[in-house]
Amino acid sequence: MIRQRVIVHGRVQAVGFRFSARVEAQRLGVSGWIRNRNDGAVEAEIEGEAASVDAMLSWLDEGPPGADVTSLSTADLAPTGERGFRVLG
Repeated sequence: MIRQRVIVHGRVQAVGFRFSARVEAQRLGVSGWIRNRNDGAVEAEIEGEAASVDAMLSWLDEGPPGADVTSLSTADLAPTGERGFRVLG
């Protein structure tokens, strides 16, 4: 199990990004959360098997239709054993 913190920059708010990400996370079987940030970015923490987390990161780098992702930054975190994927805020 691995956990990543992700910051997604670009046109990622008001395009259904968080809710589409939750659907994708559930499909991939990853846990964690996602939320809008005050600076216009979206922040998430993703936990699961390495291949599933990598697949989620690839999805976040594209986003849903209507999004325009300009950059993605990640940081390794210690896994927490979290279950489920939540939209915060």
